[in-house]
Amino acid sequence: MDRKAWLENIGRIIDSMDAEGFAALMTENGTFRFGNMPAVVGRANIAETVRNFWSMIKNSENHEVIDFWEKPGSVVWQGSVLYTRKDDRQVKVQFTNIFHMDGDLIQDYLIYIDNGPLWEA
Repeated sequence: MDRKAWLENIGRIIDSMDAEGFAALMTENGTFRFGNMPAVVGRANIAETVRNFWSMIKNSENHEVIDFWEKPGSVVWQGSVLYTRKDDRQVKVQFTNIFHMDGDLIQDYLIYIDNGPLWEA
């Protein structure tokens, strides 16, 4: 598998704000944790969680793959994203995602990010 292309595709799904497409990356009982928010389980709950986040911003774009590492069953993605707030101010933040895989699907999607700058006045 071309892992960089796979990660870039995840970024495109996120930037298109496709909640169902995002949830389809996960196993049926997958776990998703965004920053310090409580983890959610299951595709329907994951789709609802990302929809709620996206409702608070205008958009996201340019999910960049800075680097990535993988070992059997796990992938780590170091990246950055450009958010556009509802007031049109843009904020670029860096993140690290850890994926625990179940075959080609993500079982656990853990996002380590400081979105504080996104909410600053």
